[in-house]
Amino acid sequence: MKINVYNSQIRDIIIGENVTIIEPSNLYECILEDNVFVGPFCEIQKGVKIGKNTRIQSHSFICELVTIGKNCFVGHGVMFVNDLFKEGKPAGDPKLWKKTIIEDNVSIGSNATILPVKICSNVVIGAGSVVTKDITESGIYAGNPAKKIRNL
Repeated sequence: MKINVYNSQIRDIIIGENVTIIEPSNLYECILEDNVFVGPFCEIQKGVKIGKNTRIQSHSFICELVTIGKNCFVGHGVMFVNDLFKEGKPAGDPKLWKKTIIEDNVSIGSNATILPVKICSNVVIGAGSVVTKDITESGIYAGNPAKKIRNL
């Protein structure tokens, strides 16, 4: 029997000053700007950029093609998605994946799922929400699919 074993690792990342990464975590080929915090059991894939003063809590997954702005908070167990399974299965071809852009001062509650969208600055996403469409107006959003529930 053949077993493939891969160690979690932190490799080939660009980091600013005062960055904290709690292991075990799996980060590779990404950018973490000044004062970023990454909790344990996170995966941050290649090409991801995390802005200054942003906190990523434990058990979160940030896939390729995601950019997160400054002063953001990503709660525990937040999942980012870049493949919409449009043909009923994983796309396989990275050319079919889509981008996610999170602007500044965005807080995402625990266990939220963020599909390929753009979220403007000054937004709160409630815990357990599923963001399926762009958010272009600041406020508090919650539900599945996430909808604006009130102004900030």
